[in-house]
Amino acid sequence: MDYETETKTEENEKDAPEQKKDSQLSTSILIAAIILAGTWIYTTSPKNTGNSLQSDSAQESGLTQVSSLEEAVIPSDGVVLPVSWGNLGSKLVDTGTIDSDKLKAIYSQRGFTEEYESLLVGQNEGKLKITRENSGYLLNLFWALGLASKNEILEKGEMTNPKYGGAGNFASTGGWTIAVGNPMDHYSMHTLFTLTGEQQAMVDRVSRGIYRPCCGNSTHFPDCNHGMAMLGLLQLMASQGVSEEEMWKTALVVNSYWFPDTYITIATYMENNGVEWEDVDAKEVLGANYSSGSGYANIASQVITPNEQGGGNGCGV
Repeated sequence: MDYETETKTEENEKDAPEQKKDSQLSTSILIAAIILAGTWIYTTSPKNTGNSLQSDSAQESGLTQVSSLEEAVIPSDGVVLPVSWGNLGSKLVDTGTIDSDKLKAIYSQRGFTEEYESLLVGQNEGKLKITRENSGYLLNLFWALGLASKNEILEKGEMTNPKYGGAGNFASTGGWTIAVGNPMDHYSMHTLFTLTGEQQAMVDRVSRGIYRPCCGNSTHFPDCNHGMAMLGLLQLMASQGVSEEEMWKTALVVNSYWFPDTYITIATYMENNGVEWEDVDAKEVLGANYSSGSGYANIASQVITPNEQGGGNGCGV
């Protein structure tokens, strides 16, 4: 069974009235409280969690027709990321951020592969590679990394605003059920790498521009697992000297593997407007107009779907 921690903040944070945002975040907090009784961890490759306006049959038909776009957006051979994982898995286990027995138990039905074992407790040289098969597992590792790594974004950002009742009430915190002890015992508690002032500023800047289609918040407000995982990845990239331009490109690659249907739809929209996926502006596509819940819904409503186009003139609803 797949589990996904998602908030229900569907509107662009910059555009939505404050009262509406508070109401939506109350829903997010309620969801986090409910999931404390369960385990919201990926055990298979993530499925689309965007607000698709098509039926399942329409999505299947669409994906059949745009298989070349699917390959462009989420290559079947995977994509090498500009970071090395090293022994971060062991550090996360040693700090208790990840209880290795709990994690392995969750994967018991599908099998805990040698790759997963190495990433969890081994020393990994070379660059990480994200694939359709391991994207969910990497999401979990990056989630743990973002949650545990000491960073001022977690300590001073939106997560700690008193009106939300505390940082422990969100899906990205209360939903992390495979820690040793309370997940908040690890929240911004472990120095897994040290960022320079310039690197921290870059993480802060980039995190404010990366949205995810499961909600309406940026990575700077990581109230769901995807946001917390992206924050962890951004810090990892910054700590290893990755440029800001490369950070944007990598974030788009990773978001695409985490939300494949969403970004295949966006790629279709771009192609319909004469832009190939390899030529898109990663920063633009990751922004609220495309990658937030409301932004994606708007894009999806403009995409022509094969079962509705009737000679090329129909539009998706």
